[in-house]
Amino acid sequence: NAEQTLNECLDSIRTQSLKDFEVLAVDDRSSDGSAELVRRYRARDSRFRLLSNRGAGLVAALSWGLRHARADLVARMDADDRMHRERLRLQSEYLRQHPETALLGSRVRLFPQARIRDGYRAYICWQNHCLSPADIATEIFVESPFAHPSVMFRRALVAHCGGYRSGPFPEDYELWLRLNHRGYRMAKLPEILLDWRESDQRASRVDPRYGRGAFDRLRAAYLAVDPRLQRRADQLVVWGSGRNTRKRVAHLLAQGYAVRTWIDVDPKKIGNRLQGVPVVGPEWLKQKARPFVLVYVANHGAREQIRRHLEGFGYRRGNDYLMVG
Repeated sequence: NAEQTLNECLDSIRTQSLKDFEVLAVDDRSSDGSAELVRRYRARDSRFRLLSNRGAGLVAALSWGLRHARADLVARMDADDRMHRERLRLQSEYLRQHPETALLGSRVRLFPQARIRDGYRAYICWQNHCLSPADIATEIFVESPFAHPSVMFRRALVAHCGGYRSGPFPEDYELWLRLNHRGYRMAKLPEILLDWRESDQRASRVDPRYGRGAFDRLRAAYLAVDPRLQRRADQLVVWGSGRNTRKRVAHLLAQGYAVRTWIDVDPKKIGNRLQGVPVVGPEWLKQKARPFVLVYVANHGAREQIRRHLEGFGYRRGNDYLMVG
């Protein structure tokens, strides 16, 4: 039901500098004029195809679209967003020049500006600075590093990995985590190639699959099988000891892990014991035998301060510590 925004979206695709593409518009039982609008585009441009979702819901629609895709590369797009005129050209050129890359995103711009909240603005700032494959692999447990409608990926590879999965979790983030777990390289172009519309009806605001608890459970499931943590499971230290942190860490502990030490900067907490484990200050980390640190601090600014602390102590991102959202 995207009749109000679909013209903008389809025009941004129709006018791409790259001309050799097809649009698979998946109609998930719309009740407005969306399907008819796509038919009008189809009448003027044979590159547009209208597909009726045989299932129901976003994951079924994504899977149905992938099943009908004929090109080697698939660019994901939402019906209320706009792509930059050079998006398809730049992303397809990069993927053809870098066959080792499985998935490629881009920087994005939120709009309309009047609707953007501070928290979302901070998230996009973080996402837009998470560019290289190394950044993505080490920051992937913080948040989803890609705006879903900004990505282009290799169709056969994603299909081989099982495509989009349905469950009580965000389907896009689960796919990124699965590709990362299997060792696939993901990257992001520094250009802003997508205008990402903010709306109160955004799935991340209204669908429980995108709630905080769903993200926490999903992150813990993939973190538990991350070889960086598995190799040093007996040296696990958690930075953060507040109630919300312990609630999120509980998902990982349920996977069989145990916390050796809690790190906190609050003098009221230092010296206490949680679940029989001591709470100590950051200076405790200045030791020759480095533990493996998971930083469960959600505030973006605080995370940067902690990063400076850890690297000042000689800890290496991705080797000695990981940030967890």
